[in-house]
Amino acid sequence: MALTFDDFQGLIDRMYGEKDRARGSTATFLWLCEEVGELAAAIREGTHAEKEGEFADVLAWVTTIANVEGVNLTEAVRKKYGEGCPGCGLFVCTCNEKP
Repeated sequence: MALTFDDFQGLIDRMYGEKDRARGSTATFLWLCEEVGELAAAIREGTHAEKEGEFADVLAWVTTIANVEGVNLTEAVRKKYGEGCPGCGLFVCTCNEKP
């Protein structure tokens, strides 16, 4: 089943929205931090399936915070990256990066 950002954001909101809003952004952000740590461990030594699961969890917690804060992720991504790199404006970034 293919999911758009809008589909996924709605799914997460239907599943967890009431609990997420009751918990609030700060506590939810702490859950996200924990999931990022689990992702780091999976990248370091996990299986491909473990990595997939942890990436999905991190994406879900980012989506949860967006829902609590009233941010539409599709619009946010379109505004920030829809015209290319926010720095140079190109779709293949040419910004100077530090090594």
